[in-house]
Amino acid sequence: MPQEMILSKRALLVCLALLISGRALAQDPENPLPVSPTPHITNAPRSQEPAEAEKKDKGRPEGNAEKAEPSPAAEPDLEFQVFVATSLGRKLPIFGQNLFENVPSTFAPLEHVQVTPDYLIGPGDELLIRAWGQVDIDWRATVDRSGAIYLPKVGSISVAGVRYENLHEYLQAEIGRVFRNFQLSVTMGRLRSIQVFVVGQARRPGSYTISSLSSLVDALFASGGPSNRGSMRRIQLKRNGRIVTTFDLYDLIVSGDKSKDVKLLPGDVIYVPAVGPLVALAGSVNLPAIYELRDSTTLDDAIRYAGGLTNTAAVERAVVERIDSRRVRKAEEFPLDPEGLALALHDGDVIRFLHISPKFENDVTLRGNVAVPGRYPWRPGMRVHDLIPTRESLVTEEYWKQQNQLAVTAQTPGVQRTGPVELKNEVKRLLAEINWDYAVVQRFKLEDLSSNLLPFNLAKAIEGDETQNLPLQPGDVVTILSQADIQVPLGQQSKFVRLEGEFAHSGVYQVQPGETLRQLVSRVGGLTPQSYLFGAELNRESTRLDQQKQLDQYILTLEQAIERSAAGTASASGGDAARAAEAGVRLDAQRNLLAKLKLLRATGRVVLEIRPNAAGPDALPDLALEDGDRLLIPFTPATVNVIGLVYNSNAFLFKPGKTVGDYLRLAGGPTQDADKGREFVIRANGSSVSRQQKSFLTTSGFDSLPLMPGDAIVVPEKLDRGALLRGFKDWTQIISSFVLGAAAAKVLF
Repeated sequence: MPQEMILSKRALLVCLALLISGRALAQDPENPLPVSPTPHITNAPRSQEPAEAEKKDKGRPEGNAEKAEPSPAAEPDLEFQVFVATSLGRKLPIFGQNLFENVPSTFAPLEHVQVTPDYLIGPGDELLIRAWGQVDIDWRATVDRSGAIYLPKVGSISVAGVRYENLHEYLQAEIGRVFRNFQLSVTMGRLRSIQVFVVGQARRPGSYTISSLSSLVDALFASGGPSNRGSMRRIQLKRNGRIVTTFDLYDLIVSGDKSKDVKLLPGDVIYVPAVGPLVALAGSVNLPAIYELRDSTTLDDAIRYAGGLTNTAAVERAVVERIDSRRVRKAEEFPLDPEGLALALHDGDVIRFLHISPKFENDVTLRGNVAVPGRYPWRPGMRVHDLIPTRESLVTEEYWKQQNQLAVTAQTPGVQRTGPVELKNEVKRLLAEINWDYAVVQRFKLEDLSSNLLPFNLAKAIEGDETQNLPLQPGDVVTILSQADIQVPLGQQSKFVRLEGEFAHSGVYQVQPGETLRQLVSRVGGLTPQSYLFGAELNRESTRLDQQKQLDQYILTLEQAIERSAAGTASASGGDAARAAEAGVRLDAQRNLLAKLKLLRATGRVVLEIRPNAAGPDALPDLALEDGDRLLIPFTPATVNVIGLVYNSNAFLFKPGKTVGDYLRLAGGPTQDADKGREFVIRANGSSVSRQQKSFLTTSGFDSLPLMPGDAIVVPEKLDRGALLRGFKDWTQIISSFVLGAAAAKVLF
């Protein structure tokens, strides 16, 4: 057999196979295929088996868009994307790809969409025909493969190729050949499906069965659009071997222009070619991305695609990184004038649009402890006094807000004070806190890119002293400092002290320059006759912070020692249950001790070492005061406290001449667990005396020590002082080191 005949037979078999498959896809006029809510993809890859997909589709409500399918595996980046990322330090997206992200897995069926007037009737379309009058017709007619419909009492009518806008008139005439004097209504029912092909660099190429009303853009969305390597600007619709239209998605994305979108016909082929020349736009444009060029795209065109320049873009120039003859890269600058905007872009260009400098040309900056910090316009001849005309301009906005809030709180019905008023916190010291002797102008010199500091006296500058009222230059930064920013001499510091208790006039007082504790108490009227100076308590914030820091460090060191000892004891027991149990009891006791220590809080008390019988302000020390100091002078107490491991821990009436031994007897004496050798007294003035200390210094002994009102005897617990607590201080040392009073002793014992 000749070879030509063999080839002809093979070609005939292929044609027959295609014909059979094509007929299988065509609709049966007696049993038309319903328009599926989702395009049928013949050759496109599927994420699930057909049976599974069919099961899921059965449960979908017809006519509603479904939840978006999970995105397919991410496509690899274009080589140009990677290339651009190495140049810019970040990855740029491909312009337009986000249009096809999260595309719904199904679409609303088009059977309820209004049919356009130019729609051509074809096989598979359903017509709803009603007629009344001389003839009564109510019929659903489906166009068969020959393009005709059958009407009872009328017969077969050929309708294929009739435009929808002419359908009513056409049927009126055809039925009128048989009947007269009737009215006719004809509308479209279900529309036919058509098969189209999406090929080339599409995200999901394949054969699609879609509605006959679908257009090129509809099919693109159904196929997921062009892939990263597909062109968005040269998408072709081919029909019968010729190009019907070339669609540019940029027209749709940038301008909303869909004029070149075309209705699809059966057998149409949508071809997505490979991506064309690419450029990258970065920096101060509204949509930094990678763009595809078409024809002679200019810089102005690319800027338009990118949504224009941002409002902070520098309009003087742009920087273009260009690949020269596919061999080397060069950087060039182009002005953003008409000539530069007409520049034709080349494949591989990376265009960077610069932003304007944040520099202000005519400003001075005011910052720090001022009412309204910020940037102010500079003018020739401007000086510090022009920027800060009065002292009132330094009163901060927060001050007025707090003052207004106090008034609002006082007037609000139902708002009651729940605790003591903190008068010190209500004292407004904003002006007093300012450092009037030192403010500074920071000036940047463009000549050598250095900064200079020009200090001045703020108070004199506001008063108009020409030596301090410095002239200002553009770019100057004027900083107003507070006393907290740079500590001023003690005599110039603004200080408030709280006097409470047995004063002639208790209250919060501002300390005068150089005034001491003794002088302040005398100035405010001295003490009352009931004052107990020996029990005076001066609390200072700086001292409290220092005491608490030392206490925390001591507790941390002790805790670490306990944990190390616990680990060592566990390994040393060697499985001996008795030894392990004994070690556990000892460890529990030590941790209990640590828990008590963690409850302690430093008070910041300063021991004034006042004599027991002292009276009057002159007995107070000439101590320099600090801001926030609090001096409490109580009335003479009537009791002495006995705290700790005694049989009757209580407060007992003070009687002159009674000693430690007397009060211990009143308390029933130490218990069996008491550490009798380490008893101590906390004096009302904050000092402490221990049995060990008294026995060492004097011959009279601890029990014969006379007590004063407000004193407290502490009988501590006997502790197991193994290797673990070798570094543990005596309770006396802890009380005295951190100046803890009787209240702390009650927490511990």
